[in-house]
Amino acid sequence: MHNSNVPKVGFAEVSKHLWRAMRPGKWSFYFTLIAYTVASFAHLIIPLAYKRFFDLLAIENNRAVIAPELVNLLVIVLTLNGFIWLLYRGATFILNGFQSTTIARIKQMTLDYTMKHSYSFFTNHFGGSLVQRVNRFSRSFERLYDTVVFEALPLLVNVVFVIVVAYSEEPTISLILGIWVVIIAVFSYFFSTWKLKYDLASTKADSTTTGLLADIITNQNTVSSFAGYNRESGSFIEVTNDQARKQKIAWNLSSITDAVQGGFMVLVEFAVFYYAIRFWQINIITVGTFVLLQVYILGLGYRLWNFNRIVRNFYEGFADAKEMVEILETPYEVKDMPEAREIEVKKGKIELKDMTFAFNETRNVLENLNLKIKSGEKIALIGPSGAGKSTIVKLLLRMYDLAGGVIEIDGQNIKDVTQDSLRRNISLVPQDPILFHRTLMENIRYGKEGASDEEVIEAAKLAHCDEFIDVLPLKYETYVGERGIKLSGGERQRVAIARAILKNAPILILDEATSSLDSHSESLIQDALDKLMKGKTSIVIAHRLSTIRKMDRVVVIDNGKITEEGTHDELLAKAESLYKNLWNLQAGGFLPA
Repeated sequence: MHNSNVPKVGFAEVSKHLWRAMRPGKWSFYFTLIAYTVASFAHLIIPLAYKRFFDLLAIENNRAVIAPELVNLLVIVLTLNGFIWLLYRGATFILNGFQSTTIARIKQMTLDYTMKHSYSFFTNHFGGSLVQRVNRFSRSFERLYDTVVFEALPLLVNVVFVIVVAYSEEPTISLILGIWVVIIAVFSYFFSTWKLKYDLASTKADSTTTGLLADIITNQNTVSSFAGYNRESGSFIEVTNDQARKQKIAWNLSSITDAVQGGFMVLVEFAVFYYAIRFWQINIITVGTFVLLQVYILGLGYRLWNFNRIVRNFYEGFADAKEMVEILETPYEVKDMPEAREIEVKKGKIELKDMTFAFNETRNVLENLNLKIKSGEKIALIGPSGAGKSTIVKLLLRMYDLAGGVIEIDGQNIKDVTQDSLRRNISLVPQDPILFHRTLMENIRYGKEGASDEEVIEAAKLAHCDEFIDVLPLKYETYVGERGIKLSGGERQRVAIARAILKNAPILILDEATSSLDSHSESLIQDALDKLMKGKTSIVIAHRLSTIRKMDRVVVIDNGKITEEGTHDELLAKAESLYKNLWNLQAGGFLPA
């Protein structure tokens, strides 16, 4: 069911999503662009004043007359520098606010979209890799915008202004500078474009490294228990070496560009001053022109030296953004219909009609399955692993969409209602509850937003969570660790049950809800589960058959089909029964009725 077709993403798509984030602060965006452009222009006027300054110094007589004009020129320079200082400082403060809020908006935008992707999307992506993509996307905005404001715009202003001024002094010098600019720009652009595939390969390798690192660290306990340190270390060495190799290639190619630019810089400086001397010799240019050319050549050389970095930053920023934008451009596999309405669950009657589902073309999970669950009925789904029990639950929660058939709740097709309203009306206690790295109070309250502390504590007591919470130093304010690692499996399940009790939805799903409990703990919360299920339509999945003896009906699933259904006693009374065989395998290991 996972959509492996990654959408094609280019600069247009990246720009579209960046502009979405920038648009609320567009006036700050425009102001900073204009302010830094004007400041760059003002910087280039100052050397003209110094040209006049040194031309005046070259005059040996009339110093008393020249001195006041020199002072006037210094005042002009001071005024220009003050103007530039005000522009930069004012624009910088506005830029700081604009960039910080835009980065926050990018992170919010990407989280909001990503979290609504389907269950299968997250089973096909590393959590650590997704986090890396979000962070890279926000960093790419900062890199791209800084490149435009501090490098690309000043370069453009420098090139145009310097060539125009050089032309007014001597067209030949202007021609030399123009040819230099064109050669460097064309070489840097095409070389950087060709090099892009190596930059993208380096970025992709970094994502792979991050994803594997997150996977290994997340499963540290498994690595330790299976003595897998050397195995994981070896795997990580492979991906880090691969990343190092690809990064080295990208960096070496950048060094080649720097070498070419450095060589051209030396040649151009020589050529410009060679011709300048010739023109000075025949009195076409002045001493001040030498100063002007030196300042402009050094400034333009610095800007052109960075041209490759400008192109590289654009492409690297694009590469950093591209992976996240691919996700933003990927349509949801499961999405609300345009006219989806809020579901109304008054009775909790569920009907599965000709339900068909397959993960891929070769693996059918459910085929033409039909099942009716009455309002308030408690049914158990039983069958071998892989029979399709948990898939039915995920389809009911609309984590996947059906390949065929319909699921109705109180006569409403779940495809016609909003996913949020559907899930608000279903409480799920999963087999392996994953908790937030938050306090126990916050984790339990997740079942009902805005629940009071008293309501949370009451739900915890009903689920017998208080037995382990009360002995903790911080009690309900105890942080449970990433994924709830500080709690045992049974304690995490009790927290999940407390959530469901607090949520109090009309439909309840228990997916191996007591699988991590010992017999003592199971007996303690069995009464809580009985109270929780009272008056609710309940679906219980269990391999421990002792937990479903009191169900109204047992439905046996095998190979994606319903093979048997009836009460516990009816199925045991059959001569040949899969349920009976499963029961006999566990005989003696169940709790008394």
